[in-house]
Amino acid sequence: MTEIAAFIRRLPKAELHLHLEGTVLPSTLVELSARHDAQPMTQAEADALYHFTDFTGFMDAFKAVTNQLIGPDDYELIAWRMLQALAAQGVVHAEVYISVGVIYMWRNHDPNCFEPIFAGLERARLRGERELGISLYWIFDAVRHFAVPEAERVFLKAAEMRLKFPSIIGIGLGGDERRCGSEPFRAFYAQARQAGLRLTNHAGETTGPDAIREAVSIGSERIGHAFSAIQDPALMDELKASRTPLELNPTSNVRTGVCPSFAEHPMRRYFDAGLLISLNSDDPAFFGSDLANEYLLAHAEQGFTPNELRQLAANSIVSSFLPDAAKQSWLTRIESTR
Repeated sequence: MTEIAAFIRRLPKAELHLHLEGTVLPSTLVELSARHDAQPMTQAEADALYHFTDFTGFMDAFKAVTNQLIGPDDYELIAWRMLQALAAQGVVHAEVYISVGVIYMWRNHDPNCFEPIFAGLERARLRGERELGISLYWIFDAVRHFAVPEAERVFLKAAEMRLKFPSIIGIGLGGDERRCGSEPFRAFYAQARQAGLRLTNHAGETTGPDAIREAVSIGSERIGHAFSAIQDPALMDELKASRTPLELNPTSNVRTGVCPSFAEHPMRRYFDAGLLISLNSDDPAFFGSDLANEYLLAHAEQGFTPNELRQLAANSIVSSFLPDAAKQSWLTRIESTR
């Protein structure tokens, strides 16, 4: 391991934009298929699913993986393996999207289908806290291009279950921005805020800067991707002034075809402009780059120094939904990491 890679591993950091289903490796997919399919998927077939060239291909692959997640034991397995991988990278806290909208849609809208699945996820989370020392919050993610009532179902379930499970920290809107913006969900976001949920939103990944403005306007506290903000200097100024956290996913944007290369990603310009950015991996199994590698690429491809990488780690903690005392504790640890 190189000196900079070892430093990145030691650096306490948070992952704030991570889809649970996107952490499933092809080898795990084969294992799941062996549990469920009369003709189990081969390793070659699983590997082929992870090769795509655009956002639409990625969405198709994501659906295929989710289709293999049937019961609580499946979800417990993938959550535990995700936590092991995060801990190995020096991640101390994660806020993880669960595609609750997909789960409901594919289980014929059964209102009782999710609680057993969540019980499996919680078993893994508690084990990770106990054995690995990593904290984790869940974000219930709706699919924006499903019917609007489907998103309402997800947000209401988050508010209901949060009363019993404080680990459910917030809601989000994933899916295809090209088919649906943020405005139709304004009332739901207001209701979620009143229920004590934190508000995240994917915006400006495959759409222009107006989508980011729209996401902010409905109350979104944190913006995922925000790739197109660079096209609008006034928006950049607004995001800086408001200290709106941006969850950047450079390799994801390259692999889905919205950015030509890591070196050309606007993250350096955002950082130099004083925006509050964090690095994230989005769907590491699909994109072939975990969080530690994103930090390494930031150093190699965009010249981020160790001190600047330390600032990115600090940004990830500041942008998290952790309590202030926990944030301060980790910020002190980050400052002393050499």
